[in-house]
This record gives sequence, structure tokens and C-alpha cells, in this order.
Amino acid sequence: MPSTQLPSAAGCVLQDVGLEWDAIRVPRQTGLAAVAVLGPQCGAVVESGDSRSVVYFFVPRGTANDWELENTKALGRGSSVTIPPPRRTQGPGPHWRMCPDPHRLMTDANALHTALTDAFGPRLGEERAG
Repeated sequence: MPSTQLPSAAGCVLQDVGLEWDAIRVPRQTGLAAVAVLGPQCGAVVESGDSRSVVYFFVPRGTANDWELENTKALGRGSSVTIPPPRRTQGPGPHWRMCPDPHRLMTDANALHTALTDAFGPRLGEERAG
């Protein structure tokens, strides 16, 4: 991921969203469940490593325009994500839960939506078909 902002002392870079990719911000626990559901379909994932306890999935540019899923936040142009140094897989601070791969940086938005829906579970009053 190319850097477009100033690096921090920890080697992290604040990256503008909406230029090459959009991001979906998800509560940590749900996001990690979605990573497990996605398996090899999962692209790179950053964990914030702070009190917000969130993860960021990278999705194709333009996804944020139409994204609608409760308890998630789509980030497009005008937003930014803190990107950790390559291969930093532990905190403190931002780190990769799934390291970027040259062949798979982004997660398919439809697959992510489905995985997050599964990870959130059924809503009160809804029953799963099956």
C-alpha cells in the first residue's frame, strides 16, 4: 500500500481512503468472526489496536457509496486509515490481522457483507432458514 501521508514514529502511515480502495470499519469481535468465515477469500485486515477495538477491511473503490450494514461504517473519500508497517502483526497500536498479499489486498464486498451478516447472527425475531 503506498503511503500518501506522514509516517508516525511507530512506522505507521495515515492513508487516504477512496483513491485506490475503500474500507469497512467493523467492531473487532465481529470482524474477526468474518475473517474466519471468509477464509482464503479474505484480503488484508488492519486492527486498530486501541480502545476503539475495530478492524478495517479493504474493499474496491466505490463500495462505500452503496454499503449498508448495521454496526459497520463504510469509509470512502475524505476518510483515512492508519496503515501499520509491513508484517507488523501485533500491537500495541495498529497491526495486521491479515497481512497484505500482492495477489489479494482487497476483500470482495459482497462476500464481506455476507460474512459480516453471518458473524452478526440473526436479529431478534428473525429465524435462520435451514
